Amino acid sequence: MRRLRARVRGGEVDGSGWNAERVVQESRGIQDQLVQWRRHLHENPEVGTETPETAAYVAAALRDIGLAVREGVGGHGVVAVLQGGGLGVSRVPGGSGGPVRTFAVRADMDALSIQEETGLAFASKRPGKMHACGHDGHTAMALGAAKVLSLAKEHLAGNVKFIFQPAEEGPGGAKPMIEDGVLDDPKVNAIIGLHMGVLWDVPSGSVGVMPGPMMAAMDRFEMVVKGQGGHGAMPHQAIDAVCAASQLVTALQTIVSRRVNPLAPAVVTVGKFHAGTAFNIIAATAALEGTVRCLDEGLRKRMPEYIREIAEGVCRGMGAECELSYFWGYPVLENDCAFTEFFAGVARDVLGADRVARLPEPTMGGEDMAYYLREVPGTFFFLGSRPSSGPVHPHHNSKFDIDEGTLWTGAALLAETARRWLESGETQVRN
Repeated sequence: MRRLRARVRGGEVDGSGWNAERVVQESRGIQDQLVQWRRHLHENPEVGTETPETAAYVAAALRDIGLAVREGVGGHGVVAVLQGGGLGVSRVPGGSGGPVRTFAVRADMDALSIQEETGLAFASKRPGKMHACGHDGHTAMALGAAKVLSLAKEHLAGNVKFIFQPAEEGPGGAKPMIEDGVLDDPKVNAIIGLHMGVLWDVPSGSVGVMPGPMMAAMDRFEMVVKGQGGHGAMPHQAIDAVCAASQLVTALQTIVSRRVNPLAPAVVTVGKFHAGTAFNIIAATAALEGTVRCLDEGLRKRMPEYIREIAEGVCRGMGAECELSYFWGYPVLENDCAFTEFFAGVARDVLGADRVARLPEPTMGGEDMAYYLREVPGTFFFLGSRPSSGPVHPHHNSKFDIDEGTLWTGAALLAETARRWLESGETQVRN
């Protein structure tokens, strides 16, 4: 890894005229185009797996750039490949005739089921749908990286694959795209993705990185507590499902406080509780739904049994029964440590050392970029984009907005990381 690090930090011109400074210059030059792409997407949001118009728009933009495009990957996913012309340095170091390497850039393009209240001139035209998490910006920046790298095509030492996926907000678009071969033909050797917005208090235009686990696994459970209905005035003749379920909600919190190592972050949250039909009727059933978050895959696998043990014990003690259904969601998002260090070096060249920092702690939020990072080494980084004026609203808020002035920054970081990694001659960087 030492040799790779030295190359990255140098940032010198590679003989073709391309270096970090050139990439920044070209990225700044397309800032107006980035804003145009972002605003079109913002005005026309689509949710979940149903993103046909967004996919068609992205595919058309990629074809205009001159890339070969494949649509309908794992649903409405879009994939484009830029084949570099500098193949003389794209072989395995020290060998001859080795495989051409491929670097991937991933962006999510789905919106949320939220009624927008920003008052922006380019606010959503679709009632109840809004880009409230920055995915419109992610897509615009990935398109920008494609445009910049297309200018350097003849000097790229390998391929760059651009992956645009739906349904990051749910039910998850990464896994279907992987199952449909998005990481193959050509085979992806490394990958990068980003999230922009207001998390971690990162200043606008600055970058936060984190090697290792960065975002939690995101699983879900459903429970049905079964008792025996009866008259509200005669509880001794019934088995109160509400009472049993209420005890269960409280008891579930002892999983984190008493079963899990205090040094291992975990969350068990019951977010839905439905029961009863009238004020004077003891409910026969109660339905609970919740989420489980972990940063350790070993603990994650044990959580269903912890929940089952408590649920059965509490309900049995109150004469009730419980049915548990457990649904595995996104895995832990774990950044490759060596690749993250590589990216941090690139980011310092692009932005300056004072605008690149390690994030203080992981988040228990989930991200399906985790699926890609289980397959190939790479990193997922955070780009601060707090609006320059007015109040700052969190992600998934009806008034959420981004600083559009950071769009060129994201495009430059994605493009320069791809260019530099292909140039580095490394076959892999996984620890």
